[in-house]
Amino acid sequence: MTLFDVSPRTADLHARLTKFMADHIYPNEAEFARQVQEGDRWAHVQLIEDLKPKARAEGLWNLFLPLESDPKGQFGAGLSNLEYAPLCEVMGRVWWAPEIFNCNAPDTGNMEVLARYGTPEQQEQWLKPLLNGEIRSGFSMTEPDVASSDATNIQASIVRDGDDYVINGEKWWTSGAGDSRCKILIFMGKTDPDAERHVQQSMILVPMDTAGVSIDRALTVFGYDDAPHGHMQMTFKDVRVPAANLLLGEGRGFEIAQGRLGPGRIHHCMRLIGQAERALELMVARAASRVAFGKPLAAHQHVQELIAQSRMEIDQARLLTLRAAHMMDTVGNKAAKGEIAAIKVVAPNVALKVIDRAIQVFGGAGVCQDTPLAMMYAQARTLRLADGPDIVHIGTVAKEELRRQGVDLRAKRSTPAAQK
Repeated sequence: MTLFDVSPRTADLHARLTKFMADHIYPNEAEFARQVQEGDRWAHVQLIEDLKPKARAEGLWNLFLPLESDPKGQFGAGLSNLEYAPLCEVMGRVWWAPEIFNCNAPDTGNMEVLARYGTPEQQEQWLKPLLNGEIRSGFSMTEPDVASSDATNIQASIVRDGDDYVINGEKWWTSGAGDSRCKILIFMGKTDPDAERHVQQSMILVPMDTAGVSIDRALTVFGYDDAPHGHMQMTFKDVRVPAANLLLGEGRGFEIAQGRLGPGRIHHCMRLIGQAERALELMVARAASRVAFGKPLAAHQHVQELIAQSRMEIDQARLLTLRAAHMMDTVGNKAAKGEIAAIKVVAPNVALKVIDRAIQVFGGAGVCQDTPLAMMYAQARTLRLADGPDIVHIGTVAKEELRRQGVDLRAKRSTPAAQK
């Protein structure tokens, strides 16, 4: 497969997925919003539960899990990252759609962790229900009191006590924990603060109903609470879980985080391309139907420039996303870290530009609940921070380029000749 080929299987899945979105997702956007607003905002949405069996019956289920994480093809569709990219883009066009296909964050990343690093017992207890869409999960890494863009700053503690570990710490932006179906968290903390910097951390499975686990508040994103998914600030006070809940081993947390975040970052980028594409479609439809100063907005040169710039930027971002996916498939996530970092900067910024242009063309309608644009903008903006802020990824791209060109960044001792 070359970068531009689409396998027959992917083409078939893309066609079926596109039809499913047209038949069941777009027509139900208002209904989804209505059901969230009624009753308990943190209860599951019946519309999603009703659509899951339909998606599963059509073979549109667990499309995200690559053979790298599931070598025997036991759990997922076995698609490569490059094959999954156009499918993830389609699902990303509506923010709540991925859950219907069991391809939603943070569950996708957590399922990959469990598939790749989990013991058979951990997989039986937690992975299988997640793969079946029966429960949901959260990922507790970020902390309010430290710069969590550097994961080695994490201060939460995981202390061995006999056959258990005792956990203490404050976490925030634990996405998914607001959902009443969230049953398990992957928690990152320090097991050995005195070890070498990158082996101080570990990850452990923490059931949500464990004593000492509490949700302090739901964090909003530009005023949106993203119910029933949510982003929670949480306290873990003397939380005791079995030692068997530890993932991979003590000191392996940073390693797991790097393995988890690579695919997660590119999935976000794929979905952002879908958001940008949909924003452009909405912009064009609005420009074609709205008349100002005696002619359709689409006939105004400035609006044409907005459309053209958006088209070019989306296509550039898509190609960079596909290149990163291709690199992940062919040389591995570690070797592709520069490409992953590059698209993690480019995709959110492109999406923000395109969505902002669409808002401008819509005028007042673009910033209210009558279109999905305002929420799309809020979500795209968070992705310049989530899974690492822009500046961290820019630094990675720079270092990879300097290394590629043979530049050694290690400090060198000055010599008298050099000083002269």
